[in-house]
Amino acid sequence: MKLFARAALLPAGWADDVLIEIGADGEISGVRENASPDGAERIAGPLVPGMSNLHSHAFQRALAGRTGGRSADGDSFWTWRQAMYAFLDGVDADTFEAIATQAYVEMLKAGYTAVAEFHYVHHDRDGRPYADPAELARRIIAAAAGTGIALTLLPVFYAHAGFGGTNPSAAQLRFVHTIDSFARLVAVLARDAAAQRITLGIAPHSLRAVTPGELAAVVALAPDRAPIHIHAAEQSREVADCIAWCGARPVEWLLDHASVDGRWCVVHATHMSGEETKRLAMSGAIAGLAPTTEADLGDGTFPGRAYLGSGGAFGVGSDSNTIVDPFAELRQLEWSQRLATGERNVLAGNGVPVGQSLYANAARGGGSAVGHQLGIIAAGGRADLVVLDADDPAIADASRDAILDAAIFGPCRRPVRDVMVAGRWRVREGRHPLEGEVFGRYRKAIATLNAGATSG
Repeated sequence: MKLFARAALLPAGWADDVLIEIGADGEISGVRENASPDGAERIAGPLVPGMSNLHSHAFQRALAGRTGGRSADGDSFWTWRQAMYAFLDGVDADTFEAIATQAYVEMLKAGYTAVAEFHYVHHDRDGRPYADPAELARRIIAAAAGTGIALTLLPVFYAHAGFGGTNPSAAQLRFVHTIDSFARLVAVLARDAAAQRITLGIAPHSLRAVTPGELAAVVALAPDRAPIHIHAAEQSREVADCIAWCGARPVEWLLDHASVDGRWCVVHATHMSGEETKRLAMSGAIAGLAPTTEADLGDGTFPGRAYLGSGGAFGVGSDSNTIVDPFAELRQLEWSQRLATGERNVLAGNGVPVGQSLYANAARGGGSAVGHQLGIIAAGGRADLVVLDADDPAIADASRDAILDAAIFGPCRRPVRDVMVAGRWRVREGRHPLEGEVFGRYRKAIATLNAGATSG
């Protein structure tokens, strides 16, 4: 397959008249600038690398927008978490798959070509394991396969309600594993991953939910060179509780004790000291940011300027899927820095417009976090590509160097026209071929959930 783009974002920046050759394996075999379009499919708009969604809890897509009632004692991440637990009481395996499939269609339409699913709901609604311990993981695999999004599956080890090995609450029993039961799950999923051509990583949930000994045992279960993801320092209370437990902050403890390197994605990392920020940046790990979720939950503001200034790598994810849009994530990230500093274009690179800098860095960092060479249009990379909508009023008259500024910060709500994953078109002219069918199943699932909540 050959594609021809009038403008394409290559590793060195925007280039004109770009010919991209794609092999039968879905990888890019060659890229040429100032080329002829002869014999190639002509792309209908500016071409950029696909974005990897490095942190998703797909089931939370159906909870988005349903937690706006103010509680008497005030609201925070912790009260939202209780609402999430209550919501899960009504989610069976069929509903779980229907929600995930809808979320993955939306991700593809938004320009995400890969997703790292931080999968921590393992058991039935009463907390007992399914007859097939991988039941819900396989529902995630089916949702990804059906929609065409590339999947990095991150089975989550979760054992405790708080630092120091506190017993889990009744509301957390759907998540809980022992080391032995988790090892069996990982072994089953490793066979599935080989058969389904998905990437399998590992995810100790957080230092709140995993003891030091368990963390070491879980990391040892990770396949060779597989990504390792962990929540850390999302909330200020979490930092205070960690200090009370061990005398160190969460990211500090991980850097001191967990051999954090380029395989790791430290999700959120919102509340770091200046020293932690520098050390995490220098570790080679990816900071997994979810700016719209972090704003929705009142988490706080990531120290973006200091982290990038120290050479840190990052990517973005939709997390709770309140918003499914990488352009919105990048906009919120930059806006959060503007609000914190009182300046504009805080995260712009040297001589590179802020939109282009944000997009290119997040695409590369996200690709690393999901375990692939993604986020660049170059030979040897997977052909995950996004065509921007040249007919969108915000993009139509933008100069080449301002295209991504327009898509991220302009009055543009649907910047994506076409989406390719591993050499196959999954979205054309803004539509996924299964979106009607998938939405129908999703609506039925939500109706069932609503009926159960009413009768309960």
